[in-house]
Amino acid sequence: MTEKLEQRYCIKFCVKLCDSQVETIRKIQQVFGDEAMGNTQIKEWYNCFKDGRTSVESEARSGRPSTSRNEIVIEQLRTLVMQDRRITIRELADEVGVSIGSVHSIMKEDLGFRRISVKFVPKLLTIEQKQLRVEIAQDMLETVNSDPSFLNTVITGDESWVYGYDPETKLQSSQWKHPTSPRPKKARQVRSNVRVMLIVFFDSSGVVHHEYAPHGISITKEYYQEVLCHLRDAVQRKWPDLWAVGNWQLHHDNAPAHSSHLLQSFLAKHNTPVLRQAPYSPDMAPCDFWLFPKLKMPLKGTRFQSREDIMRNATDQLCAIPKEAFQRCFRQWQNH
Repeated sequence: MTEKLEQRYCIKFCVKLCDSQVETIRKIQQVFGDEAMGNTQIKEWYNCFKDGRTSVESEARSGRPSTSRNEIVIEQLRTLVMQDRRITIRELADEVGVSIGSVHSIMKEDLGFRRISVKFVPKLLTIEQKQLRVEIAQDMLETVNSDPSFLNTVITGDESWVYGYDPETKLQSSQWKHPTSPRPKKARQVRSNVRVMLIVFFDSSGVVHHEYAPHGISITKEYYQEVLCHLRDAVQRKWPDLWAVGNWQLHHDNAPAHSSHLLQSFLAKHNTPVLRQAPYSPDMAPCDFWLFPKLKMPLKGTRFQSREDIMRNATDQLCAIPKEAFQRCFRQWQNH
């Protein structure tokens, strides 16, 4: 601002000396060099001084008030946002008549709003499904509080695809970068068509039973019944004391094959109680929130050429999980 005032004084002095516009521009550029005002600005001030102006100060500008952060504007912005959560900053500024910068400041500092992207979830629960979720969680907590050893009798399981190639996550692909080095790049990749269906059951001590579905076999109710027969044999073989008293309970999700009438009849026939699972709640299923992510994370970014390679490496990762990790999982389940 000081330099511009000096230049205006110089322009005024040139006008007093009756210099032409061209001479004035040349002198200003010669004296101030790269800091000189533009030709258009010099001409405008030259004409103002020639018409009789004496002040070198800028005139007060009309338009928006000096401050826009007042209670009236804040309340207007609050009302607009509550009416339409998707309204943009520019639309708010145009609607209220303040600058975009002022809207940014009010939204962040006065109203405490921040714009975020929506979170995609598998399904939006209905009121009834939310109430059922709460009911099931409360029943589980009451049972655990009344019997601390209850979770030790639970065997939970599910099935999931293990791929021949599963791309790394963005976190796994991250690397250290120097300020002068170029940003690393990576081509977008997709999962391979070679994959194997893993079915696994575990308790607080470790894996009870796991198997891989044969190629081309889908998880139907008939096939899942065979899997439960294999699970029962594994429980009888590995936990004879638990099998003798029949004090074990099954937990799985609500997939059609799991909740079919055939399976319900099979479990009732063998006196196998089943813990309820809230609908569309993977965060309440240990396989979904713990086992499968822990199992698959080390396999991401590695290519396996055959189903046998996939099964061998997946089994190695499954067997490498220590007993303490399973115990922590069940404590996490209770916290969930």
